[in-house]
Amino acid sequence: MKQKRLGRQTVVFDAPPRIVAGATIVGDMEGAGPLGGYFDLILEDDTWGEDTWEKAERKMFEQAVRRALERCAMQPAEIDLLLGGDLLNQIITANFAARELAIPFLGLYGACSTMAESLLLGSMLIDGGYAGHVACAATSHFSTAERQYRFPLEMGGQTTPTAQRTVTGAGSSLLVEAGYAGGAQFRHIFVTGGTIGRVVDLGITDANNMGAAMAPAAADTLAAHLREQSRAVSDYDMIVTGDLGSFGSEMFNELCRDKGIDLSDRHRDCGNMIFDPAQKVDCGGSGCGCSAVTLNAFLLRRMEEGDFTRMLFMATGALMSPTAGMQGDSIPGIAHAVVIERR
Repeated sequence: MKQKRLGRQTVVFDAPPRIVAGATIVGDMEGAGPLGGYFDLILEDDTWGEDTWEKAERKMFEQAVRRALERCAMQPAEIDLLLGGDLLNQIITANFAARELAIPFLGLYGACSTMAESLLLGSMLIDGGYAGHVACAATSHFSTAERQYRFPLEMGGQTTPTAQRTVTGAGSSLLVEAGYAGGAQFRHIFVTGGTIGRVVDLGITDANNMGAAMAPAAADTLAAHLREQSRAVSDYDMIVTGDLGSFGSEMFNELCRDKGIDLSDRHRDCGNMIFDPAQKVDCGGSGCGCSAVTLNAFLLRRMEEGDFTRMLFMATGALMSPTAGMQGDSIPGIAHAVVIERR
């Protein structure tokens, strides 16, 4: 059998799967940000007509998947697998959405790394011959995340300078096998490989400093990727992290320099792109939906238009548990990297 692994963490694909469509749904705060013109649907009310925020979030997940399929004139019955997750306990958003979609489902929990995790796993399944069409999705919601991980919104708690705002957003990508000849929003975008992250923990315990918890994992994954692929930062037009925010991005750059990696001007962070500083979101955006909507609404469109040809999409996750935190444990981090190319 031909070896498709490079080193311990990196995989490459013989027949790179294509990303043929993406869809996004966001809240009004995200719609008012710099990327507002790229999103498919901007909600005026973050309950979206439902009686709870949790029900609204699952509706966002489901509809993002359906919209991505519609762009290729496909029905849920034509999809071999649905891969996705969210931030809530028992990934209830993804589970309930999968119930409605009735697609064979593998639920994922990688915190805010879930979009990259789903793309990487989906591409491996397609390249391995186990699926032909795979829908990948991730979602988060400001109000549901605040209630689960921090404090009830009714308290009106004040944020700290290193805090980030959880993005209300759902993003979905449709992956297909290389020989696909059907309808497509994107015709030139391929997933050529990726690097599976390790759980890295430098002992951060502050639930209001997710960027610092995730930055070490991002630096670790990037170093492994470049080493195992025998590549340099200059081989990529952009290295995009998921939601390190402004503080986490500074820490990421510093940790990379310590490893002998000069990111120069190649690094971008979805958490820094999705909001404008004037929106007073402290260190930027976070959440599963942050990288999911930035990738599917903005980055893939720019790549399809030819603005760049090779991107390392590296979504980052803080594997935070309120229970573990109350017991004095730290916040581990993880980052998965996906090589996306225009061909």
